Amino acid sequence: MKIGVMSDTHGYHERVALAVKKFFADADLILHAGDVLYHGPNNPNYKGDDYNPKTLANFINASKIPFVIARGNGDSEVDQLVLETPVLSEYAHVFANGKRIVINHGHKIPTDADKDKIAKQFRADIFITGHIHTTILEKRGDTIFLNPGTVSPYLSNREDKKTSVALIDEEKIQIFDLDSGAVLMSLNF
Repeated sequence: MKIGVMSDTHGYHERVALAVKKFFADADLILHAGDVLYHGPNNPNYKGDDYNPKTLANFINASKIPFVIARGNGDSEVDQLVLETPVLSEYAHVFANGKRIVINHGHKIPTDADKDKIAKQFRADIFITGHIHTTILEKRGDTIFLNPGTVSPYLSNREDKKTSVALIDEEKIQIFDLDSGAVLMSLNF
């Protein structure tokens, strides 16, 4: 099973569409760690020409690839009105490729110690978070911790300002530069 992973899309429709076309076209599932639309589906006041949460909502609703979404600090009941996929649960759980995957935005669990505790509680093989707009891929104890970063060039907190998404398959997890397609990080199971 091939699983796409993204977070912190913040209403940037074209960047999400690029990620799906370039990396997730043959994915079985897309996991999203929150802050999907942000600022409400009708807010025109955000950076860049690509900010279009209403179009992004329609894109997700029409997707042939199912989305599983954990609520971000910017996701609201207003967003749920336009998204057909549930977006208001703080935790999403998936069992795929023989792995327990837990998704949470991460804004309420800021430290590694907090994440370690929750991962252990849920017996997570993979614990996915977002929120900080940068990439993380590391194994601590029995759990792989993944933050795919953000698709938005306006929001990236990476030193190099690269935007990114991740792929999980039966053998490994990889984080890719959304624009160049280069592998930024990789970890084998």
